[in-house]
Amino acid sequence: MQQVIAEKVEQLAEQLLARGWTVTAAESCTGGGVAMSITELAGSSAWFEGSYVTYSNRLKELMLGVSAATLNNSGAVSEEVATEMAIGARDVAGADLSIAISGIAGPGGGTPDKPVGMVCFACACRDQSVSMQTCYFEGDRHDVRQQAINHALQMLLDKLS
Repeated sequence: MQQVIAEKVEQLAEQLLARGWTVTAAESCTGGGVAMSITELAGSSAWFEGSYVTYSNRLKELMLGVSAATLNNSGAVSEEVATEMAIGARDVAGADLSIAISGIAGPGGGTPDKPVGMVCFACACRDQSVSMQTCYFEGDRHDVRQQAINHALQMLLDKLS
């Protein structure tokens, strides 16, 4: 999986550099994994603004402007919260593109409505368009997080296509 992720980061770099764009991330369940994957590539500072690791709801509100009402009504693991995270990260960083990830990596924390492995994503672009997606990944905590990082990078690539 690491090789696949590294290849996606290289593709992302090529596409962003060709456009003169920058990207940022808002991460919850991945705990900075997207940022770590991106910064493994030398020269990523030319197109990567940074990442907001907002694990708590309080920081989602304070750092990214996620509304308390959205958190209360939809829950932290929701496409609605991921969307507000992505928009907030894009705007605060002044980036052209952002990805947000919020999910339940496990082994605990799941419910019948939101099981372990459920991860919500949102990708926000400079043109104000937002793509959202919810995935259900299998495996242990590490596996879920790796799959979420991989999927987040793919969403960014898809948005650039």
